[in-house]
This record gives sequence, structure tokens and C-alpha cells, in this order.
Amino acid sequence: MGRVIAIDYGRKRSGVAVTDPLRICATGLPTVRSCDLIDFLRSYMEAETVDCIVVGLPLTMRGEPSESSRYIEPFIRQLHNSFPEMRIDRIDERFTSAIAHKEMALAGLKKKKREEKALADKTAAVLILTDWLNSAANAPV
Repeated sequence: MGRVIAIDYGRKRSGVAVTDPLRICATGLPTVRSCDLIDFLRSYMEAETVDCIVVGLPLTMRGEPSESSRYIEPFIRQLHNSFPEMRIDRIDERFTSAIAHKEMALAGLKKKKREEKALADKTAAVLILTDWLNSAANAPV
């Protein structure tokens, strides 16, 4: 069974998380400049078996695509073109950034550390992947 990677895609940088080989838990990977993300994924997948990539789906409160969709959708096309055989899932990412900041505060991180955008992006990717794991717990990949 291969790992699953999750991406919290942003214009400048993207949070990335990955499961363990048994898909029990999600762990954050280094935050990556979005322009380098495809190369990062390619390099990671040369070293590890990956069965699925999960990308956050930015929706409004009404469940419609948010403003962020206009720059995420081209990335999704690029992802499909770069990895045509790879399963790519989307999962609602509403509130992941807010929850990430709350989780960091609950973990006791100082305000200065919580303001690090890269840490918030990584935490949001872990939340996206955890949501996917919980929703896909009984679904075969």
C-alpha cells in the first residue's frame, strides 16, 4: 500500500503532508514554493510509493468554488498532466487555515511561531489529509 500526499495549495507556497505507509496518520512535510511543487512531488515519488494525491478544494460557505479556485484549477491540470496515472482527489478545505491557527495556539506555540505562514500551511495540509483519511477510511485506493 502506498502513501497519500495532501496539498494545501497557495499562490506563493504550498503546505504538503503525507501518510505513513499504513495510512494511519498524517505528517507535515516541508512547505514548498508553489512554482517548485511539481518537481518536489516528482522527487518525492521517486523515493516513496504514492497511490493518491489529495488537493484541498476551496469552497465558499454556499459550497461554490471560491476566488482561490481560479489559480488552483490550473495547478490541478498541471498535476494531471505531470502524473497522468495518479489518482487525484479533492476535499473541502473550508476552515483549515483557521483550524490550523487554533491548533497551533492549543499546542502552546508562541504568537510569533503561530504567525509563520509556512507552519500554518503545513498544518493545514495535515488537516486536509486527516479529513481525507477519516472520509476514506473504508474506501479502497
